[in-house]
Amino acid sequence: MKLFALAGTCALACLAFGSTAQAQDWTGAYVAGSIGPGFQTQDASEIVRFDTNLDRTFTDTVRTAAGANAFSPGFCGGLAVNATAASGCTGDDDGIDFSGRAGYDWQVGRFAFGGLVDISKADLIDSVTAFSTTPAFYAFTRELNAVVGLRGRAGVGNDRLFAYGTAGGAWGSVKHVFTTSNRVNTFLPTDAAHVAIDGSSERVWGYQAGGGVELRLGGRWTLVNEYLFTSLDDREQSGIRSQGPAPTTNPFILVNGAGTDFQRSDKFEFQSARVGLSFRF
Repeated sequence: MKLFALAGTCALACLAFGSTAQAQDWTGAYVAGSIGPGFQTQDASEIVRFDTNLDRTFTDTVRTAAGANAFSPGFCGGLAVNATAASGCTGDDDGIDFSGRAGYDWQVGRFAFGGLVDISKADLIDSVTAFSTTPAFYAFTRELNAVVGLRGRAGVGNDRLFAYGTAGGAWGSVKHVFTTSNRVNTFLPTDAAHVAIDGSSERVWGYQAGGGVELRLGGRWTLVNEYLFTSLDDREQSGIRSQGPAPTTNPFILVNGAGTDFQRSDKFEFQSARVGLSFRF
């Protein structure tokens, strides 16, 4: 990240002072490949939300027949070690982000802009666990398969450097798995999450935004240094419903006999710091 910040600072400084060489145009098509770390930042704020009356509003507290909070042990941003909250959770996995893209740019004076399609694979696994007083754990795990981004980019360029911001829509393939130590209730995917238990992949939508610099190396080759933030809204796809068979005093069927819906609270958000090569036609 420090190297990226340094490169960005240098690029902006160079653009500010201009270049003594004859200007070259960034107009044209290109293909590029890049690699870099992908990492998550929201572990501490992750929780599981509940809908006890099945009105699709996940703001309810699951309570016992005595009125106590059935999830008073709380939550953790990871996968439970066992059914006891005191044992904690294992950490989430960050990994390497691999990407390839194709795009086209136009340049008018110092202003350059364009569009691109970006396909990436980042080895990221994210879990969140809720602990009940039973004791028992209820864990949602998601793994990123791939992301396709359709973005625009715009900035300023001279004969050597193109500094830009980029933003657009994103489509992700995410695998969801639900695990629990509760062997009393029955757990089924909600209508919006048909495959949340068996580990199949779901298609989710979101956006990407970031910025970068592109440096001419010679000939048709350029060096790309880019930061990218990705947000995929897969909360609906994580939905699980807890049902019977269980006594009518069971907290999950106390309010509504059809059960209680569970849903993780956070979007799948991660950052990537990429370095790559581009070939311009």
